[in-house]
Amino acid sequence: MIATVVTVTSTFLAGTFGAAAVASLILFLIMRELTSAHAEETGSPRSRILSHTLLVPIAPLLVAFAFIVAVKVLEVL
Repeated sequence: MIATVVTVTSTFLAGTFGAAAVASLILFLIMRELTSAHAEETGSPRSRILSHTLLVPIAPLLVAFAFIVAVKVLEVL
């Protein structure tokens, strides 16, 4: 009984964290695109710095996204 509860809980949490990671990645990519467009249009150094700074959280989220996709593909196969 305890093993079933642990399995269900861990599966639910993994799905929740995966969805949160993907949603965060999408939001960071949108923010980066908007700030880089603003920096290009206005020449604002502040927007350019923010655009480059947003790469810090995007890189690990891309790795997590690639891992999630790989696991889902392996589940199908």
